[in-house]
Amino acid sequence: MVHVAPSGTLTPGFAGSSCLGARGVYIDSARDKSGRHWGAIRVPVRVFGKRKSGLVSQLQTTNGQRRRPLVGVTACIKEIAGSPYHAVGDKYLRALVDCAEVTPLVIPAMGEILDLPSLVGQLDGLMLTGSPSNVHPARYGAAPSPEAEPHDLARDATSFPLIDQALRQGLPLLAICRGFQELNAALGGTLEPQVRTLPGRLDHRRVQNPDPDVQYGPNHPVQLEPDSLIARIAGRDSMMINSLHNQAIAHLAPGLVVEGVAPDGTIEAVRVGGASAFALGVQWHPEYNAKQQDFARRLFAAFGAAAQARAADRSG
Repeated sequence: MVHVAPSGTLTPGFAGSSCLGARGVYIDSARDKSGRHWGAIRVPVRVFGKRKSGLVSQLQTTNGQRRRPLVGVTACIKEIAGSPYHAVGDKYLRALVDCAEVTPLVIPAMGEILDLPSLVGQLDGLMLTGSPSNVHPARYGAAPSPEAEPHDLARDATSFPLIDQALRQGLPLLAICRGFQELNAALGGTLEPQVRTLPGRLDHRRVQNPDPDVQYGPNHPVQLEPDSLIARIAGRDSMMINSLHNQAIAHLAPGLVVEGVAPDGTIEAVRVGGASAFALGVQWHPEYNAKQQDFARRLFAAFGAAAQARAADRSG
């Protein structure tokens, strides 16, 4: 975990390495006559649902390195030695640095006092992370219950307005696990606190094994909708995924489009229909060992290319 004290700030300083791009996403570079370095991203039309083709962005860089887009990452409140900290799992940040090739910025769970519209205006992307905590039932019109615990009210108060602003401002968005559930609830959908208790459903909880490679290992298949955004990124219509969640989508939010479903009918992937930028959510955890996973590399590279395009628009 990367922990940030409530009164402190975090400035990521990772030195990332390149990953294979998503299918059809190319990252090129060249020097001009003066020796300056330029980065160019070529993205196929169908990856981002746009009608433009060819060169999406071209950003000047210094010291021979491409300037990386800035991506906000939601933090949770964690208690450590009796004190609250704003925390983000290391695996999320590393996936962004290594495979999306962006600079992550941890956003503290202080949504009630932060100027989130201005913050979103300075970002090139937003990633909503997973968490052991659950979205509070009040956020989707249900009564509190022990089955829906634990909660993180500060995280809710930050993520929900961030989602609203990200979609309003056309910010590329990637939602994972809890973030996937936040996206559905924020747009008017509901959640099932304990999906395994429903008739005919799988047990989607974390495998009880101390080895994280087992916990995050393949658990069940997901069927991807033909010609969906996620299927185009994956380059296939089905694959094995991990599973580490209690909550699941009950009623799909208006405006969300189903992109992938588990064998028991649980919705595993969605996109925001009509979004002006990349806006995709998955219920599983592609960020774990992302550099070693083909689909994860493709997903984060596609998200990174969308953030790069946003950065080019802002700088232009």
